Amino acid sequence: MNFLRGVMGGPSAGPQPSGAETIQKLCDRVASSTLLDDRRDAVRALKSLSKKYRLEVGIQAMEHLIHVLQTDRSDSEIIGYALDTLYNVISNDLEEEEQEENLPKQVDDLGSQFTEIFIKQQENVTLLLTLLEEFDFHVRWPGVKLLTSLLKQQGPQVQQIILVSPMGVSRLMDLLADSREVIRNDGVLLLQQLTKSNAAIQKIVAFENAFERLLDIITEEGNSDGGIVVEDCLLLLQNLLKNNNSNQNFFKEGSYIQRMKPWFEVGDDNCGWSAQKVTNLHLMLQLVRVLVSPTNPPGATSSCQKAMFHCGLLQQLCTILMATGVPADILTETINTVSEVIRGCQMNQDYFASVNAPSNPPRPAIVVLLMSMVNERQPFVLRCAVLYCFQCFLYKNQKGQGEIVSTLLPSTIDATGNSVSAGQLLCGGLFSTDSLSNWCAAVALAHALQENATLKEQLLRVQLATSIGNPPVSLLQQCTNILSQGSKVQTRVGLLMLLCTWLSNCSIAVTHFLHNPANVPFLTGQIAENLGEEEQLVQGLCALLLGISIYYNDNSLENYRKEKLKQLIEKRIGRENFIEKLGFISKHELYSRAAQKPQPSFSSPDHMMFDHEFTKLVKELEGVISKAIYKSSEEDKKEEEVKKTLEQHDNIVTHYKKVIREQDQELEELKQRINTLTSQNEQLQATVTQQVSQIQQHKDQYNLLKVQLGKDTQHHNSHSDTFQMNGIQVEEVSKLKEELEEWKNKHELLQGQLREKDSVIEKLKSSQLEMGTAEQSSQTSKSGNLELNNELQKELEMLRNQIQLQSAEISKLQIENQKLQVMNATADAVLGDSSTTVVNSSELEGQLQQEIKELKSEVKALSEEKESLKQRLDSSSSTVAILQDEKSKLQQEVAESKKEQDDLLVLLADQDQKLSALKIKLKDLGVPVEDEDDIESGDQGDEDEDGDEEEQD
Repeated sequence: MNFLRGVMGGPSAGPQPSGAETIQKLCDRVASSTLLDDRRDAVRALKSLSKKYRLEVGIQAMEHLIHVLQTDRSDSEIIGYALDTLYNVISNDLEEEEQEENLPKQVDDLGSQFTEIFIKQQENVTLLLTLLEEFDFHVRWPGVKLLTSLLKQQGPQVQQIILVSPMGVSRLMDLLADSREVIRNDGVLLLQQLTKSNAAIQKIVAFENAFERLLDIITEEGNSDGGIVVEDCLLLLQNLLKNNNSNQNFFKEGSYIQRMKPWFEVGDDNCGWSAQKVTNLHLMLQLVRVLVSPTNPPGATSSCQKAMFHCGLLQQLCTILMATGVPADILTETINTVSEVIRGCQMNQDYFASVNAPSNPPRPAIVVLLMSMVNERQPFVLRCAVLYCFQCFLYKNQKGQGEIVSTLLPSTIDATGNSVSAGQLLCGGLFSTDSLSNWCAAVALAHALQENATLKEQLLRVQLATSIGNPPVSLLQQCTNILSQGSKVQTRVGLLMLLCTWLSNCSIAVTHFLHNPANVPFLTGQIAENLGEEEQLVQGLCALLLGISIYYNDNSLENYRKEKLKQLIEKRIGRENFIEKLGFISKHELYSRAAQKPQPSFSSPDHMMFDHEFTKLVKELEGVISKAIYKSSEEDKKEEEVKKTLEQHDNIVTHYKKVIREQDQELEELKQRINTLTSQNEQLQATVTQQVSQIQQHKDQYNLLKVQLGKDTQHHNSHSDTFQMNGIQVEEVSKLKEELEEWKNKHELLQGQLREKDSVIEKLKSSQLEMGTAEQSSQTSKSGNLELNNELQKELEMLRNQIQLQSAEISKLQIENQKLQVMNATADAVLGDSSTTVVNSSELEGQLQQEIKELKSEVKALSEEKESLKQRLDSSSSTVAILQDEKSKLQQEVAESKKEQDDLLVLLADQDQKLSALKIKLKDLGVPVEDEDDIESGDQGDEDEDGDEEEQD
């Protein structure tokens, strides 16, 4: 410690040492001291001197500090001091502060030189990555800052070292999960520097779950209302996604687009937009544009556009677009974002066409935006954004193009004038006094005609009323009139671009243009003059328009045939001069800028000259027009013949394409039928396989039984006849058993029905006795009682008929019983014949005879039960006759009491229900059978007999 007091300027008798000498002594102390405390104090002293003596500390102490990092890793305090010292030496942040304070700069770019020294040994960067795994705050935080500074100074070299280091990027990703916000936030800054312009590292970071973590941080910080941490996360997301198709696809497939929707929920109260919120929302909009940028692959852009529509992100952006109180720069960026979300996506374009502004009455959002575009008081960047939005709405959208042009046609113009259409706004801007409005309206109208020959022809029908009392003129004529009046250069450039787009690939429009005798002389005059540099652009566009009039001329006008127009150019301009003027367009600096990207971005309104889509048209036509000017009439004829041949060929190709499409549809249908039949075939084959297996099983069982049955036939040929007879006996016995079961069931039904009938008779008797005791009478109820008695007589007659039917069924049963006895006798005969054939089957025959005897006894019992049943039926018939006599007496007594009548009605209703049930049951009367115990014993005997037969077989 005494050493440090002398170094740090403590009291001493000698002269004070210089800063370099002090630093040298401290370095020696770090290198030679054996005590950790002394080395720690020396490194702390170097840290305090590193800001003021940056150069000296960097030169003398860097090697010693790196050695400390390697050897003293167990002490987090000295490691932290060493990392802080290296950061002060390498970082240029302090140097920038000194420059702001106008202090002299010691050495140019010291940080870059020291960084180069540090990373010369790649092990130093690997060591730093290892130190970042330490959880100690005093080690991890300085390490993050030092690595960030290294990346700022020598980014590509450090990126390469980290990329080849094992788990290098993964270690840095752990910083985002640190619970200490300081380290987490600085980790975001570190990853920003790490991912700059390095696609490989960007992919690794993305697949290390960076999207999930960053979006979580943004949500935790409050989305657009968050602080600078949200801004840093958004910048990192831009680094990961911009120009990286793999990460963009991963972002979309991971459903992270859906998580962007809450960012734009700004609420109804849009007041109080802080500067940080504006910055955050601006970056969020730019992140959306990164995903749908026109420079991305079309497939990736289209899928992101659809995802943004389905998750409601586009709807949320349109809400901001139509909201009030939104800052101008946010509104401008929102318009640009919506433009690229709908560009070339029919579904999104249709939705945007349906969006209305919250006005009274509601107006389409497109109309409201066009009003801003043609309003010269609106900011320039806002008007450019609206133009870009309109262009994106019409890009590859023939439906939208037709809707815009239809607002200009006479049949659809609103005669009342209550509402302003898009077409009226474009015409108003096209002919206003503001040259910027002229240019924007002309370009917007040109996009409505882009690659749509039908609309180019329809636009020829548009008539404009120029002034009261004068006849209307066509839109085409009005454009040429303004050109000839010598307006501003920007206006003329816009109109010439519109005319070139209109006339290209439309012979009818060329004919209408040439029909005006003033147009061709005006163009030739403009091209032939030697004007200044500002007019050279107009001359080039006039040459392009005249060339289009030649190239797409169908020679329908005799005075303006292709050959005559070429001769006119040769005489008044000269072919070489014409080609030179035509080349002025593509050589212009503003043309090159416009050709770079679709979005119109200009530093000032004066630079607003060319449209991106128009540059494509110039590139396409410049060469063919140059060739057309030098072609002779014979070559033109040959070319026309070739065109006709090509048209015929195209027609043939179109026809065959149609045939191919039809055949493709038929093939698809046949394929579907084949698939259906194939599935059915597979099912049938499976069924056949199952059946074959079942048949095989049956065959195996049959063969097994055949072997078992054929054992006794090897020595006795007559044995087969015996088994044949036995087979017949078995079949007869089974039939007898089935018939016996049927008779038993019928017998049970008949017994049940007879019991119910007996109960009904008993109830009728009791009801007769009750009615006999009645004493009250009523003269008014006699007629009703008579009707009731008649109904009762009818019911009794029906009961008699049913008893007769029952007796007929009993007679049938007797006949069947006789048949059964005959069958039994036949079975006895069969058994008698079979008993004399083979001695080996004597046991089986005995069992069969026993079974036949039992069957005979059962048949006799059935016949006896039938007789008893007949007797019971006769007694029931006599009972019914007695009841009839008693009922006649009852007819005289019923008239005496109304109360007895009511009781009788209730009883008769019950009787009616029971008699109807009896009718149904009598239809099913059968032969009575034995008791259940006898039946079970008989069944058991049958089973025993069957078992004995199988043993004999």
